[in-house]
Amino acid sequence: MHGAHDVLKAIAVVLCVAAVTTVLFQRLRQPVVLGYILAGLIVGPYLPVPLVADPGIVQTLSELGVILLMFSLGLEFSLRKLFAVGPTAGLTAVIQCSIMVWLGFVVGRAFGWTTLESIFAGALIAISSTTIIAKAFDEQGIRGRLRELVVGVLIVEDLIAILLMAMLTAVSTGSGLSAWELALTTGRLVAFLTGLVAIGLLVVPRVIRAVVGLNRPETTLVASVGICFAIALLAQSFGYSVALGAFLAGSLVAESGKEMEVEHLVQPVKDVFAAIFFVSVGMLIDPAIIARYWFAIVVFTVVVIVGKIVSVAMGAFLTGNGTRTSVQAGMSLAQIGEFSFIIASLGLSLKATGDFIYPIAVAVSAITTLTTPLFIRASDPAATFVDRKLPKPLQTFVALYGSWVEQIREAPRRQTFGANIRRLIGLLLMDAALLVALVIGTSLALRKGSLFLEEKAGLDQSLAEKLVIVGAVVLALPFLVGIVRVARRLAGELAAVALPHRAVGKTDLAAAPRRVLLVTLQLIIVLLVGVPIIAITQPFLRGFTGPLIVLGLLGVLGVAFWRSATNLQGHVRAGAQVIVEALAAQSHAKTPGHHPEPQALDQVQVLLPGLGTPTPVLLEETSPAVGKTLAQLNLRGLTGATVLAIHRGGGDVSVPTAGEVLRAGDVLALAGTHAAVEAAKGLLTLVPPEVPATGGSEAPGT
Repeated sequence: MHGAHDVLKAIAVVLCVAAVTTVLFQRLRQPVVLGYILAGLIVGPYLPVPLVADPGIVQTLSELGVILLMFSLGLEFSLRKLFAVGPTAGLTAVIQCSIMVWLGFVVGRAFGWTTLESIFAGALIAISSTTIIAKAFDEQGIRGRLRELVVGVLIVEDLIAILLMAMLTAVSTGSGLSAWELALTTGRLVAFLTGLVAIGLLVVPRVIRAVVGLNRPETTLVASVGICFAIALLAQSFGYSVALGAFLAGSLVAESGKEMEVEHLVQPVKDVFAAIFFVSVGMLIDPAIIARYWFAIVVFTVVVIVGKIVSVAMGAFLTGNGTRTSVQAGMSLAQIGEFSFIIASLGLSLKATGDFIYPIAVAVSAITTLTTPLFIRASDPAATFVDRKLPKPLQTFVALYGSWVEQIREAPRRQTFGANIRRLIGLLLMDAALLVALVIGTSLALRKGSLFLEEKAGLDQSLAEKLVIVGAVVLALPFLVGIVRVARRLAGELAAVALPHRAVGKTDLAAAPRRVLLVTLQLIIVLLVGVPIIAITQPFLRGFTGPLIVLGLLGVLGVAFWRSATNLQGHVRAGAQVIVEALAAQSHAKTPGHHPEPQALDQVQVLLPGLGTPTPVLLEETSPAVGKTLAQLNLRGLTGATVLAIHRGGGDVSVPTAGEVLRAGDVLALAGTHAAVEAAKGLLTLVPPEVPATGGSEAPGT
C-alpha cells in the first residue's frame, strides 16, 4: 500500500516534468499529447534519469484521467445524438474490427506464433483508443460530423471488445464458447445497457437540473463528478470497462440540458488527470524491449496504421459519409490503446500467450499514440488529395451516393425495415451462421472423418482428407450462393426505397442510378457478412481460402460497379443539360439579378431521378467564389456538394470541369445531401456558416 508521501512525490514529479515538456511542445507548435508521452519516458523506469515516479501510483491516477476524459466526451453526445449516428458507426466498426482481427491473426501466424497467440494479436489491434482520440480532438478543436462519427465507432468498438474478451477467455481456458454462451454474454451486455439507460434517464437529468438550480458551482462539480464515478464503478462491478460507464454517465448528464455548465466546471480537473494518463502511457515505453522486438513492432505498427485507415475509410464511405469525412475518420482511428493493454494482460493471465505480446502491444500503442495527432492534422489535405485523384466515374458516383443513402435513412421505417427486409436479413444471418458452423465443424472433425474413410474405403490419409474437404466444399456451396442471392435481393429492396421505379412509357428513368446503388449496397452486404466470417473461420482454415472467395466475389461486384458508375455519367450529363435548360427558361421569365426559385429544378427530379435535390444558387458580385476556379474553391472537398451545371448569360456550362472560372451572375446547380448543399451555399455567400466535416464531390468532372 502506498503512503501519502509516495503519492505526493509521484504527482509532483509527473506534473512538473509534464509542465516543462508541454511548454516545450507548445513552443514547437506540436501536439501536447506528444509532450506528455515524452514526460512519461523521462519519469519512467527505463531511462537513466534521476526523476522516477512510482508506476503503480501513476497507473492508478491515470484511471481517473480515463474516466474524466470519457465523461467529458459523453457530455457532448446526448443519447439521441448517439442513437442517430449509431447505425452508420456500428456498420463501420464491424467492418473495421473484422478486418483488423483477420490481419492480426495472419501476421501472428507469419511470425510463427501459436494459433491462440495470433488470435490475441488480432483482437488487441482491432480496438482503437477512445482516450487518445478524445484528447487529440479536444486539442485540435475537431467538432461536427467527423467527431460524432468517430466517437460512435469507438463506442461500438468498446462493446465489441467486451464480447471479444468473453470469447477469448472461453477459448483460452479450453471450455469453448457455445452459441448459447455467446448469446448469454451479449444478452447480459444489452440488459445492462438498457437498464442503466432506462433508470439513468429517469434519475440523472432531474438530479443535475436540481443541483444546477442551486447556483453553486462547487456543488454542481461535486455532484457531476460523483455521478460519473458512481456509474463507472457500477459498470466495473458488472464486468465492463469504466470508460464505457463514464461515457454513459456523461450522455445521461447531457440529457439534462445543463451539459455546458458541467463541462466548463469539469474541464480543469479532467485536464490534470488526462495529462497523468498520457504520462503513464509514456512510462510503459521500454527502449530495450523495442530494440529486442523491433521487427514485430514495426510490422504491427504498419498494419495498425494502414489497416485502420483503409478499413475505417471504406466502411465510413460505404455507410453514406463523404470522401472527406471517411478519410479523416480513418486517419483519426489509426491507433490502439487501453483495451489493447487489457486484452494483452488477459492473454498473459490465462497463459494463452508468451510474455512478448504485452510489450509489443505497449510499444505499438505508444508509437501510434505519437502518430495520431499528426495523422489527424494531415487528414484534411490527405482527404483533399484523395478526392481530387478519384477517376471521373467515381467522382460522379461520390457526388450522388450520399444523397441516395440519405433518402434511405429518411424513408419511413416500414420501407427500410419492413417484413420482407427483415426476412431477408434473417435468411442472410442463417446462411452465414450455418456456413461458419460447417467450416469449423469440418476443421475439428477432419481427422476423424479421414480415419473413417481410411478404414472403410481403404484410402490413404492424404486422399481421405481431400475427399472430406471436397465434401465440405460441396455442402458449403448452397450457403455461399444463398448469401450472394439474398444480398442482391436485399440490396434491390433498399435501392428501390431510395430510387423508386419511375417510368415514362417503357423506360425506367431511375434505372442507371439505381443499378449502381444496387451494386454498391450488395458490396456493403457482402463485406458485412463475408469479413466477419473470414475473421471467425481463419484459425480453422488452411491458407487463405476464405479471403480468396470473398475477394473473388468483391472483384466480380467491383467490375459490375465500374460499369454501372460509367453508365451513370451519361445519366448525369443528361440531367445537367435539363438543369441548364430549366434555369435558362426561368431566367427569361424573371428580371435580371432575381434569385432563382428552388422549384425551378423540380422537373429534373421527375425526368432524371437520382441527382439528389438540385438547388440553384446565384453568385453575387461580392461572393468570395467569383474569379476562382472550382478546383481553387474546393467546394467538393470542403462540403460534399457537387456543381452539376452552371447557367450564365454568355453561355451555359453543363458538367463543369475543375478549371471552370466562376463569374458574378452565374447560377450554380448544387446537388448532394441537405447538409452538404447548405454548407456549400454558405461558402458561396458573404457570411459562410460553419462547414461540416463531410466529404463528397464538387463537380462530376473535377
